[in-house]
Amino acid sequence: MGILERHNVRVSGVSDGPPMVFAHGFGCDQHMWRFVAPAFEDRFRVVLFDYLGNGGSDPAAYDPERHARLDGYATDLLDILHALDLRGVVFVGHSVSAMIGVLAALREPDRFSRLVLVGPSPRYIDDDGYVGGFSEDDIAELLQSLESNYLGWSSAITPVIMGNEDRPQLAGELNESFCRADPRIAAEFARVTFLSDNRADLARVPVPTLVLQARDDAIAPVAVGEFVAEEIPDSRLVLLDATGHCPHLSAPEATTRAIHEFLAG
Repeated sequence: MGILERHNVRVSGVSDGPPMVFAHGFGCDQHMWRFVAPAFEDRFRVVLFDYLGNGGSDPAAYDPERHARLDGYATDLLDILHALDLRGVVFVGHSVSAMIGVLAALREPDRFSRLVLVGPSPRYIDDDGYVGGFSEDDIAELLQSLESNYLGWSSAITPVIMGNEDRPQLAGELNESFCRADPRIAAEFARVTFLSDNRADLARVPVPTLVLQARDDAIAPVAVGEFVAEEIPDSRLVLLDATGHCPHLSAPEATTRAIHEFLAG
């Protein structure tokens, strides 16, 4: 199986247009971009894919050693860009994909033209002078709960991630996505995600960057978005009037508009 089949890569839009790659967050798949990605198909060559263990990817290609660090996922991303021979990519990454995109851009800056980081967090655990949103005990408990009862954990955490209590169907959709993921891979991906620390990488980001932050996000608080924007040299922070960690689902119009404005600037 080739790289494109392995990651269930889907390409749409203008075949000779500038490339725009959308990368999903933990427990999700490319379907989560369905309200945003089509808005760019009239101008861009739009690329969607699934990380191993999610969506229509091939979980058999998962390598516990390679994927024990976010850099392994950055390698997967770069492999896709190589396979499609893409350069000057506008990369849109949600949640953990934001840091995966940062790592990939640091390794091969000529492959990227801009980054759009949706709900990014370089470190989820609080540290001296840094607010990540969680204590070490919080994360340890989260990971223990996930590993002991993945489906139960998913149904409990997805309403927290999504917010928007008045629209329970959104949390329901996210939970269904979590349930489709390979539980073994999801547990390891969660550990890699929630224990990562990429704060030192932000100052070296080589391309203009948009940081999209929901005003009410239980997973990546506003303080985290502000930190990311302050650390990346050429960056812009946009606070979306949105609730939850998935504004591309809960506020797709505002998300799309902010990306359009960034690309036009």
